[in-house]
Amino acid sequence: MNHVTVYTTTTCPYCVMLKNFLQEQGVPFKEVNVQLDPIAAKRLVETTGHTGVPQTEINGKWVLGFDPETIMSLISQP
Repeated sequence: MNHVTVYTTTTCPYCVMLKNFLQEQGVPFKEVNVQLDPIAAKRLVETTGHTGVPQTEINGKWVLGFDPETIMSLISQP
């Protein structure tokens, strides 16, 4: 089972594109809006060193930005 968490902000167009892409692929994910959760935002920057969104954690590996090819390569197939 994949563990996918997408870190977003309310105003990010690439975040919307990424969430739509995952939904179209049938990939369940958890969304964390760092604009609404400053503690999560701080943790994210401490973990990855990046402030930009979207950032996606897939089974412990990180993808920065809207990168469908890398995201799909990290999602394990059943």
